[in-house]
Amino acid sequence: MPMIMLDRDGVLNQDRADYVKTPEELVLVAGAARAVARLNRAGVTTVVVTNQGGVGRGLLDEAMLENIHAKLHEDLARENARLDHILYCADHPDRPTERRKPAPGMLREALDHFGASAAATPLVGDSLRDLEAAAALGCPRILVRTGHGEKTLETGLPESLQPVTVHDDLAAAVEALLGENP
Repeated sequence: MPMIMLDRDGVLNQDRADYVKTPEELVLVAGAARAVARLNRAGVTTVVVTNQGGVGRGLLDEAMLENIHAKLHEDLARENARLDHILYCADHPDRPTERRKPAPGMLREALDHFGASAAATPLVGDSLRDLEAAAALGCPRILVRTGHGEKTLETGLPESLQPVTVHDDLAAAVEALLGENP
């Protein structure tokens, strides 16, 4: 597995119904930074692919989003973790382009940027739209129960998205992908 793609809200940081609008509102999911550090130690390119509709809705601007991502980098660095790239789609949810998940544009961009194979690049997400984007390209699909994950499971996973692997959180997903040894 040379690369992995991660959704942001609900996977790396706690999801908020009112969007993460400031750096102070970004709170990492327990164990997420250590999971990213483990991916780093294993030599796995780690890329975030995140819809950021709050920008499109005018709740924050792209400069503030960059500040939020700077805090994300700082919080991860405290655990010796780093992200290799962050891609985001700032489209308004009612006016999506082909980059906004569930469309696969942003994922395709990440794969092309790093020359990675879709079939060998899992996506870890917490929503149907994450799984749909990954399925459109043939990426392995991993759903975490954090964020919207539990609700997504309760709603049911369409047969068209299978197989989907389910884990409690990013740390458990990384453990399953890389094995028991930290």
